[in-house]
Amino acid sequence: MSVPQRQIRAVYTAETITVYQAYAPEIALPALAAGRFVAPFRRERMTWIKPSFRWMMYRCGWGTKPGQERVLAIEITRAGFEWALLRACLSHYDAHHHASRQAWSAQLRASPVRVQWDPERSLRLRPLSHRSLQVGLSSEAVDRYVDDWTVRITDVTPTARAISALLRDGDDGAAAAMLPPERPYPLPEQVAAVVGAGIGRVDADE
Repeated sequence: MSVPQRQIRAVYTAETITVYQAYAPEIALPALAAGRFVAPFRRERMTWIKPSFRWMMYRCGWGTKPGQERVLAIEITRAGFEWALLRACLSHYDAHHHASRQAWSAQLRASPVRVQWDPERSLRLRPLSHRSLQVGLSSEAVDRYVDDWTVRITDVTPTARAISALLRDGDDGAAAAMLPPERPYPLPEQVAAVVGAGIGRVDADE
């Protein structure tokens, strides 16, 4: 079976999509208590959200890397998510996507959102041939993320550590059964064009 090389896969409902971030307890615990990001979370910094649970696990080492010990599932509105993608710029110049390097550079400076496509990860966090989306939010986009889009924040650190323990024990089947049920996210055509989704197809080597 083949899949688009660039495809968003996520847990979502009719109104929301779940993204992931990992933080130190001093940021994660106040956010969990408040149901939104509060100090010492800093709005002045670009914050990266990831719809792929496995890519988040690759980034945070199943919640073991320093400063990323608590893994959060943030349910945000689909309207907000798509607002961000519609105003996004690719993090890296793409000759097939941009008229010129100068045009890309100007768009990058003006955009409050950056996106990049990185290799999706297998259950054991090996790189796959298809890509997963990361979304970087800054300035107005961060304010909207914190104040308007966030519906619910859940601590999924226990899930991450349980899956990791099963993998250490060699029980890949049980580990896979605990993964969030992600499925292809239906992007509007205009949004897909902005972020370069759906380009090419590759074998699904998961």
